[in-house]
Amino acid sequence: MKASAITLQTATAEGRYRLLVDAITDYAIYLLDADGHVSSWNSGAQRFKGYTEQEILGEHFSRFYTAEDKAAGIPAKALATAESEGRFEAEGWRVRKDGERFWAHVVIDAIRNHEGQFVGFAKITRDLSERKIAEEVLKRSEEQFRLLVQGVTDYAIYMLDPDGNIASWNPGAQRIKGYDPEEIIGQHFSRFYTEEDRAAERPKKALMIAAEEGRFEKEGWRVRKDGTRFWATVIIDAIRDDEGKLIGFAKVTRDITEKREVQEALQRAQEELFQAQKMEAVGQLTGGVAHDFNNLLMAILGSLEIARKKAAALPEILGLIDNAINGAKRGASLTQRLLAFSRRQDLKLEPVEVPALVSEMAELLQRSIGPRIEISTTFPLKLPKVQSDPNQLANALLNLVVNARDAMPDGGLITISARKQTLIARQMKDLSAGDYVCLSVKDEGEGMDSETLGKATTPFFTTKGVGKGTGLGLPMVQGLMAQSGGRLVVKSRQGMGTTAELWLPVADVVDESSLIPVEQPEIAPARPLTVLAVDDDGLVLMNTVLMLEDLGHRPIEAHSGEKALEILKAGPLPDVVITDHAMPHMTGAELATRIGDLYPDLKVILATGYAELPDGINIDLPRLAKPFTQRQLNEILASAGGSAASRIPVTARKVE
Repeated sequence: MKASAITLQTATAEGRYRLLVDAITDYAIYLLDADGHVSSWNSGAQRFKGYTEQEILGEHFSRFYTAEDKAAGIPAKALATAESEGRFEAEGWRVRKDGERFWAHVVIDAIRNHEGQFVGFAKITRDLSERKIAEEVLKRSEEQFRLLVQGVTDYAIYMLDPDGNIASWNPGAQRIKGYDPEEIIGQHFSRFYTEEDRAAERPKKALMIAAEEGRFEKEGWRVRKDGTRFWATVIIDAIRDDEGKLIGFAKVTRDITEKREVQEALQRAQEELFQAQKMEAVGQLTGGVAHDFNNLLMAILGSLEIARKKAAALPEILGLIDNAINGAKRGASLTQRLLAFSRRQDLKLEPVEVPALVSEMAELLQRSIGPRIEISTTFPLKLPKVQSDPNQLANALLNLVVNARDAMPDGGLITISARKQTLIARQMKDLSAGDYVCLSVKDEGEGMDSETLGKATTPFFTTKGVGKGTGLGLPMVQGLMAQSGGRLVVKSRQGMGTTAELWLPVADVVDESSLIPVEQPEIAPARPLTVLAVDDDGLVLMNTVLMLEDLGHRPIEAHSGEKALEILKAGPLPDVVITDHAMPHMTGAELATRIGDLYPDLKVILATGYAELPDGINIDLPRLAKPFTQRQLNEILASAGGSAASRIPVTARKVE
């Protein structure tokens, strides 16, 4: 080390420069004469160009250039520029001795003597291959990323500056949000938010969270250029430089409106399925309760009617019995509502003229609503008939009018209107394509909020006071509509009143003028008959026997279908069999089928409160609706027991 220092101190200035240049290995430093021939060569030039000093001295420096550059005259141009301007600097491909190319940074300075005479060039070359490779890798990566971002159309991917202004815009953003790059770059990203979100400063809060936590993610409504809204999932990532300084944000937005609609539809379907299952369970329970209640009412009404006959001479007792009969009839009305909700009431569907029905009910409706409420009716001049049970439809209409009255305690206007409408497939839930009449009852009351509206048709739900409503009015109407092929639709908004719509299928009406009237035979009084009464309920059976005896018939009792078959087998055969349907082990329908097979001439009457037999058997028999009165019992026996020739056929088949 000391010897080197002495050498540097004792060396001439030219020697010291020579030592310095030869010691540099990261740069090729050499001299060229005025024509471009190499006149000196340092160790750095030998290291990365591959030539020894003996090999290269006197050679033209153009051999370091590529064939393309030499053909283009670039070496000569470089020397000419250095000579005329004093300096030439550039980057480009150069060639080593072994033919390998490398990327070089080149500086050529013109050299002049003390008199200013041009004598040659000083050339410095640096090998930048590694940097060039890194730059190209980075460039390719950036280009691939750019192509990736530009190729994505399902996501809006763009950059924001630290203040939230848009700095880039990909085709996905253009497709989803509707803005071209030139009209949106430089604008603040808050314009994509709704007015409510901007008022709540949600765009600002989103950037603050992203800046503080590094990331912000949320779903919400966003606004397109045309003003339409879409449901979006949004991610905002903070971007920082190597020193940790915030330089902007990367924002990714995806339109998930369809996905949200599918999820909501699935959720609605699940809720509707749950509601349907719940209503089915309640319907099953309600139908069973109504059946048992009918049996109790049968015993009560029958016994009261017989008691009334025997107490005819006691006026003070008759009033009490009549009171009890009226109460039992109100109970029977309640069971009809329960059966209507559970869709098991016995309907007599026929063509009904809606305006005529409303007109016939005018006096009843006015009495029901009182003087403070006015009813207005609006019907087109021509309206087709609907397929429904006129009595049940009248009850349903009365229910809706009473509900409308109760919604307007201070009075108001109830509007009853109807219109014909043709529905296409899936236009309205639960209704098939075809012609319908929409009968509506509209009030001016307070209306219902969404929660109350959702529960309006739930059985036993009522907004009326205790004792003022059973909560079965709308469920009964809903059951009637479903059973007759229609639908109940209730529309209401708080403060905007309520409209209840009955969608009823248009009836296939036959031209009555083309029909030849058939004279119906009068029903003769029932002659004394032998009647086999079958019922598993002892009270009902006793009551039926008492009514039969009181009418002058000869009753035979059977507590089950099996017992009835034993009695028939033992003989002699009765004139008529009256059987309950809902019995254990063997139902009334099954008993009727067995009797039809064994004793085809024996008449069977089915006593039931169901419109459709629960076990799926469709049997063509005369029906006696429970609870029945002694008069109804007498009428059906008179019809069934008139003569042997008027036998009622018994046929049964399974419903597929």
